Amino acid sequence: MPVITFANAKGGAGKTTAALILATELAAQGYRITILDADPQRWITSWHELSGVQRNISVISEVSMGSLQSHIRENRDQTDYFIIDLAGARDALVATAIGLSDHVMIPIQGCAMDARGGAQILELLQQLDKRAGVRVAHSVVLTRMSTVVTTRAMAAIKQLLSERGVAVLDTPIAERVAFRDIFDCGGTLRTMDPQRISNLDKARENARLFAEEVLGRVPARRGALAACRSALETRVRAA
Repeated sequence: MPVITFANAKGGAGKTTAALILATELAAQGYRITILDADPQRWITSWHELSGVQRNISVISEVSMGSLQSHIRENRDQTDYFIIDLAGARDALVATAIGLSDHVMIPIQGCAMDARGGAQILELLQQLDKRAGVRVAHSVVLTRMSTVVTTRAMAAIKQLLSERGVAVLDTPIAERVAFRDIFDCGGTLRTMDPQRISNLDKARENARLFAEEVLGRVPARRGALAACRSALETRVRAA
């Protein structure tokens, strides 16, 4: 099953938020998601403990360099997508996770420190290609973008990365209250109360577009697609 890893050598780049948004949105669409929480801060594990059982989502929090491949192997039959959340570091665990990935997402805010942290992940990808002949697909996702950032400014950021041969998702993750509150309130964007969370509809649409673009870059295996269609058909009949 596809493995999507979120990595940036600098902490605070919006990596964990992006990973959780993608996981919960794909789960809502019927895909079975296993999150490997390899971040020592364990933010996703804390979210899962607060939220309780969530449909189509499993979280594994005891992840090490030695256990990572075993977790993937042992859970692949009940998983459509693995999502790995890593520490803000460049170490052996990060390198191992990248080597096992089908796609690496590199979250970057609009600041030089995030860009340098992202550049370190790009260097790891290049080394993997040169030394082992393993080319892992990767993209940058812009995170915590202000809703007042102009289209021209966004285009300038994308052009700069494009000139360096780095693909950038068309859908940035905006700075939204809901994306912060999900860690405090638990649940998902779909279960949050729109009366209590401002602009929740916009956060949900942002998540949907983000997941849609990721699905386009990392298609599910055929079996997963069939299972997702079956789940959606069941949901429609129940409605």
